[in-house]
Amino acid sequence: MAMHLAYGSRNAARSAGSRLLASTALRTRAPTPVPVSARAFATTPAARLHVPAPPESPLAPLGVAAALAREATEAPQPKIFAEFALTDRVALVSGGNRGLGLEMALALAEAGARAVYCVDLPAMPGTEWEAVHEYVGAMGGGRRLEYMSADVRDQEAMWEVGEQIAEKEGRMDVCVAAAGILKAHTDCLEYPAEQFREVLDVNTSGVLFTAQAAGRQMQRFGNGGSIILIASMSGSITNKDHAWVSYNSSKSAVLQMARSMACELGPRNIRVNSLSPGHIKTTMTAAYLDQQPELLDKWSSLNPLGRIGRPDELRGVVTWLASDASSFCTGSDILVSGGHHSW
Repeated sequence: MAMHLAYGSRNAARSAGSRLLASTALRTRAPTPVPVSARAFATTPAARLHVPAPPESPLAPLGVAAALAREATEAPQPKIFAEFALTDRVALVSGGNRGLGLEMALALAEAGARAVYCVDLPAMPGTEWEAVHEYVGAMGGGRRLEYMSADVRDQEAMWEVGEQIAEKEGRMDVCVAAAGILKAHTDCLEYPAEQFREVLDVNTSGVLFTAQAAGRQMQRFGNGGSIILIASMSGSITNKDHAWVSYNSSKSAVLQMARSMACELGPRNIRVNSLSPGHIKTTMTAAYLDQQPELLDKWSSLNPLGRIGRPDELRGVVTWLASDASSFCTGSDILVSGGHHSW
């Protein structure tokens, strides 16, 4: 009996406790959320009127928007390659007589650019450029590879180059500032002032003057444009066992130049990015490899792919940066180094 009474008392206590908890829950229930946030997620046109839309691509609608806008009777048309096309555009490429500059100039022509002007120091182009010039002409489609002699260190001369191209073509769309030099190993504590200035005059000042030459014309025509400054992974790392203080410093300056110009020119719809190759087999690097063949294995071992790069492996990225496919990319440095930074 005592056990029964105790059990009953416990049940009564539990029942009272439950009522108390329920009562407390009623008194402390969270207030009903104000339905203001629902408007932020509304998808009706009226609800979206107060949110300014980004400018549309000339190829719009693209991607998912194209799929949603398609009429059932329409055959879908792929547009991804059209986004990379440079149809009817005009480009200026410094250092375009050979090496990476010429490789990039050819890529722009293949992507549909009407005219690509290769600017370099020699009075006349070399045999390599002549072969590429003939190759582009044989492609047809109105593509032209042109050559102009100028010194990128001469600001006035480079501005004049930009003006001449603009007067002839009536537009300026792409600039690739690829001219650069590399000097032999020199101890940083003994580095001669004249040699240091020489490297920075070409690799830094020359890049700025080239970008100005094209950018001034892009601004003049008001069509926007893309400026690509060729830097190097050496602008953000130091090449192990190589005494290249002038080269590394010059390329580091180019990285900051691209960011600074991107911030100034963004409101004018002119994008500025830098492209930083790793160890690429070019005429310039071949001078080291010919004299020190052991460097090939050393350089190859410094990235996860275990090899150095080819000039043609920069074709895709420079075309992307030049085209509307990268229309929201500015102030960025694109590394193409085989993963050198990843170790």
